[in-house]
Amino acid sequence: MELEKFSYDNKVVKYFTIASIIFGVIAMLAGLTAAIQLFHPAFNFDLQYTTFGRVRPLHTNAVIFGFIGNAMFAGIYYSLQRLLKARMFNDTLSWINFWGWQAILVAAAITLPLGFTSSKEYAELEWPIDIAITLIWVVFGINLIGTIIKRRERHMYVAIWFYIATFVTVAVLHIVNSFAIPVSFFKSYSWYAGVQDALVQWWYGHNAVAFFLTTPFLGLMYYYLPKAAKRPVYSYKLSIIHFWSLIFIYIWAGPHHLLYTSLPDWAQSLGTAFSIMLIAPSWGGMLNGLLTLRGAWDRVREDPILKFMVVAITCYGMATFEGPMLSLKEVNAIGHFTDWIVAHVHVGALGWNGFMIFGMFYWLVPKMWNTNLHSVKLANVHFWLGTLGIIFYALPMYVAGIVQSLMWQQFDADGFLVYKNFLETVIQIVPLYMLRAIGGILYLSGVFVMIFNLIKTSSSGEFIAEEEAEAPALVKKKITGGHWHSAWERKPVFFTVLTLIAILIGGVIEMVPTFLIKSNIPTISSVKPYTPLELQGRDIYIREGCNNCHSQMVRPLRFDTERYGEYSKAGEFVYDHPFLWGSKRTGPDLAREGVGKLKKSDTWHYNHLLAPDAVSAGSIMPAYPWLFEQAIDMESTADKIAALRSVGVPYEEGFEETANAVLKIQAQTIAANLKADGIDATGEEEIIALIAYLQRLGTDITVTQ
Repeated sequence: MELEKFSYDNKVVKYFTIASIIFGVIAMLAGLTAAIQLFHPAFNFDLQYTTFGRVRPLHTNAVIFGFIGNAMFAGIYYSLQRLLKARMFNDTLSWINFWGWQAILVAAAITLPLGFTSSKEYAELEWPIDIAITLIWVVFGINLIGTIIKRRERHMYVAIWFYIATFVTVAVLHIVNSFAIPVSFFKSYSWYAGVQDALVQWWYGHNAVAFFLTTPFLGLMYYYLPKAAKRPVYSYKLSIIHFWSLIFIYIWAGPHHLLYTSLPDWAQSLGTAFSIMLIAPSWGGMLNGLLTLRGAWDRVREDPILKFMVVAITCYGMATFEGPMLSLKEVNAIGHFTDWIVAHVHVGALGWNGFMIFGMFYWLVPKMWNTNLHSVKLANVHFWLGTLGIIFYALPMYVAGIVQSLMWQQFDADGFLVYKNFLETVIQIVPLYMLRAIGGILYLSGVFVMIFNLIKTSSSGEFIAEEEAEAPALVKKKITGGHWHSAWERKPVFFTVLTLIAILIGGVIEMVPTFLIKSNIPTISSVKPYTPLELQGRDIYIREGCNNCHSQMVRPLRFDTERYGEYSKAGEFVYDHPFLWGSKRTGPDLAREGVGKLKKSDTWHYNHLLAPDAVSAGSIMPAYPWLFEQAIDMESTADKIAALRSVGVPYEEGFEETANAVLKIQAQTIAANLKADGIDATGEEEIIALIAYLQRLGTDITVTQ
């Protein structure tokens, strides 16, 4: 049989590898900055661009899309060519994929600190960048599917199944979640509101973890682990069960992020049920990986690459056991809104993704530079620094989460809350925040050790940009017999369609009734749209990332209602574009901030935002001096009113023409209240708008005292 000669493109793999490491360092430095600010708020240097609320989304986006995303592309572009015995479909598309992705990351690094954000977790980037992400993802998909179609290998190996699922599902998730109505080039409002927005966001948020941080890395595990161990994958049949059950079940699990919220109970129950089922396929993948090492465990002691991969797979197993456990309502009542969740996601990100990336890079770089790793000893040093970093990060956060929850829930013998002041529960865990920062420093130190090791490795060899290869052409002939699944593996388009159907079922069943059946979101007649001043204040609240630390969702749990008042109703949020329920309480819940025993004066809010520690001794909230210097952007008011009307908020026609007059009247009322307490304000400062929004919260319904 005549062999065809061709070459593999290593250059694009090299560039994605370098980009991953660069953005990894940026992401970890941003994370370390945010971690330090939680016990030393002044670490933002009194700059509005470096507060926790703006650095935290920069950190998460840089980790997910910069560090992990670039590594994913590097791993896929290298392995796909060799598994299919074909060069990538189109070199130009490869480079559009690379440079387009880096441009998106640079845009994110600029816009997020500037406060341009949609506020949706892991989807904070504004609409022009969302469009760019869609276009670049389509380029990646064309290159992926095109390479599969022109392959020289008849069957698609298991890793490729996971690559296909990643492309298809991330495309669906991103497009559906990103629907928004633009106000300006850097401002938009979510197409969805309240409960529906929350459901779509966590359908996206949970499955971004599933299909961007999990499925591609399972594919990489199936390629690089057998290569490093020099052993075949343990079980082909287990990989089939693992793949199809994982992608079908995972997509249903998003609602477990919204337990005890205003989401309809049936949706919460579906999310919980499928989350519990998720243990089986997740652990099927973990076991398939670990059992691949049968007969090679003696090498794990010596080979740092295998060490990284074993710990990565173990962390994957831990995280995918813990996730379903947290979806049980009894456990969720303890863990939700606490640092337990922070520990949980970092076991996945630092352990599963980070260690898999490190192991892959230690294997890839010597291969592409045709040399040996510079120092096995340094790689082992990196392994132990990284492992200690994970331990010093995760364990204090687990303890902090449990301490928080127990303090929030503690009642005395007379039935009163023991810790009435939320700040008491924050001060208690500040030392644990310090330990978490030490863990981050250790982990980042290991990365710098790796960078030195890989630079020395590459300098000792010669980069192979075009790796020569040869293989027989694929002969298109009908094949009968064999395993039923092998027939699917010979039909990539059919396989892709089946994958799409598998991931659409759960999302459709959960979301369609929530949008079309009105009884899921009962309205409340007293709930009105925000006034122009409150709307401007809400947008400032979003810009500053306040919902990174404050939730706006009182759960129907006694310790929540005793502390914050009446539990939240679905109808309260019908005009919230986007929803702001939050996922972490570093500060108290604000859903009832404007009513009852939680209500504070305009002067209190003014002074609290100017000097938090002076008003609440021990507060770790930063000061916001720029809110007292910057004027409300009244030029945008009319456009904001018009945009919200287009997505169903019942502002009267023509209201935008008088909106600023209404805004000024309300602003002058707040300015007069401040003046009565000896504070001079013109009524045009941003702080006035933010106070108006905070005083509005909870006033739409009667609150039980």
